Amino acid sequence: MNPGMKKKSFYITTPIYYPNASLHMGHAYTNVLADILARYHRSIKGETTFFLSGTDDHSIQVAKVAEKAGRNPKDFVLEKGKEFKNLYSKLGVEVDEFIQTSDQEKHWPGAVLLWKKIAKNNDFEKRKYSGLYCIGCEAFKKEVELVDGNCPLHGFAPEFVEEENYFFKLSKYSNILRQKIESGEINIVPETRKKEILSFITMGLEDVSFSRPKKSISWGIPVPNDPGQVMYVWCDALTNYISALGYGRADDENFKKFWPADVHIMGKDILRFHAAIWPAMLISAGLPLPKNILVHGMINSGGRKMSKTLGNVINPLDIVKEYGTDALRYFLAREISTFEDGDFTMERFKDAYNANLANGLGNLVSRVMTMAETHLTEPIKIPEIPIWLEYLDFLNNFEINKTMELIWKEISALDLIIQTELPFKLVKTDLQAGRKIISDLVFSLHTVARMLAPILPETSEKILKLIQENKKPENPLFLRKD
Repeated sequence: MNPGMKKKSFYITTPIYYPNASLHMGHAYTNVLADILARYHRSIKGETTFFLSGTDDHSIQVAKVAEKAGRNPKDFVLEKGKEFKNLYSKLGVEVDEFIQTSDQEKHWPGAVLLWKKIAKNNDFEKRKYSGLYCIGCEAFKKEVELVDGNCPLHGFAPEFVEEENYFFKLSKYSNILRQKIESGEINIVPETRKKEILSFITMGLEDVSFSRPKKSISWGIPVPNDPGQVMYVWCDALTNYISALGYGRADDENFKKFWPADVHIMGKDILRFHAAIWPAMLISAGLPLPKNILVHGMINSGGRKMSKTLGNVINPLDIVKEYGTDALRYFLAREISTFEDGDFTMERFKDAYNANLANGLGNLVSRVMTMAETHLTEPIKIPEIPIWLEYLDFLNNFEINKTMELIWKEISALDLIIQTELPFKLVKTDLQAGRKIISDLVFSLHTVARMLAPILPETSEKILKLIQENKKPENPLFLRKD
């Protein structure tokens, strides 16, 4: 993205998640990153912003879990959708639309229209197929992709499936996809992920199954003109990015306004689907391509994948309950690299919380605003000064943890001014000089709060209110936890 580029709208999406399992730190991370970028474009850049998330309802996994729970799938996914929305609320994540692929009014028309567009371009072919199918991935696997006969992501063996499906001619689009990624028309961040997908495409793309017989999937969107087949994952799930905007419906103003997406954000495990299958579908249908694909790493704990078996799972809602929403957002934004795998342990979290929130930002706000309330006669006047260019550059390039380092560098600088200039002592011998330093500290604290607004929205609002009222906090912003 060009840091100086002016835009009227901004559209960001997360993946849609399977609603068959409990929410975890990975969901929290993806959505917090997306929320930070959405808030930045909305509040700092002043753009009309649309932020989308949702659930991928039509899967064998969901149907099986619902059946085991004695529920019909539709009611089950609606209840799970509420759980996701609750998590978002607890995390301070404000989506503009939460799409569920079982929504026949909002989602199905777009999926059907996209299928018809691809079919019209002669990019579907019905074939008999046999292969290894992983229920966890909702994908067919090659034997070379397995580890000791098991799916490396889910740890169990795929089942052998033989059936007749519609295949999307993905192989037809290898060259054009490579050109569009190499040229940056589809910008994949970071560079390592761009190289990864280019290597994958260069090896040769294979056609992909886009349907399953209705007898194999108990619920889903019927294939147009072939009710014996149900859309399988890709044309159903990936279409959410445009169906949520009104594609396929009479009211498609949001689609006209916001598409193509400015950012698809996701974990590295689903990059291939979004950087190969999805763009090829759009090209086939004659639709514009997403501008940026932002790929983050996985969150581990103690260097190992979070797992109930290992006992190292950390529930994001437990963190929020004890430490507050912004404490978790802080750790995810600063202590986890945007582009690489990160490590989340309670020991690391507590150390960072105490050092940088309780003793750092919280203590600074208390010291500065105590001096302001005591020695300034009224709130300082804040002129309209632009946000730092370095801050803008970092967020324009998705470098959220670098943005946080920049902010905390300023926090440390303000602490140093208090320690060296001692304004609380200077006011006793030179009132005007002491007041000048305190006013400057309040002004700088205001800048810190503005920069924190997309990242720690609750904390930013509290600081700005204290400055506006020229008051010290009645309670610490972040209580130290021993």
